[in-house]
Amino acid sequence: VQLQAYGGGLVQAGGSLRLSCADSGRTFNGYAMGWFRQAPGKEREFVGGITWKGSVLVYADSLKGRFTISRDNAKTVYLQMNNLKPEDTAVYYCAAKLLPPLRSDSYNYWGQGTLVTVSS
Repeated sequence: VQLQAYGGGLVQAGGSLRLSCADSGRTFNGYAMGWFRQAPGKEREFVGGITWKGSVLVYADSLKGRFTISRDNAKTVYLQMNNLKPEDTAVYYCAAKLLPPLRSDSYNYWGQGTLVTVSS
């Protein structure tokens, strides 16, 4: 599994971005997917996760209502981010795992991150 997150960029506060995560050449069959982020000078934190068939979605409490995860089970997982704030500035990573829990960072595979910068 080789994951790649993309779709980051510079956005003004209040704006939206949609990040995507794809596996080059393979599918995510059977894998739960998670999104994490790491802001400058801070530890990596859980953003949200989704099970293989999308039946379970979990989010960091502070992000509920603004961030939404979805997936095309075959190829791509998405992170829709709305009403972005400067404190959302971070490198965002996607990750894949076979077993729960979603919130734990014990994921088997990690992708290259994509930088999201939110200007005030």
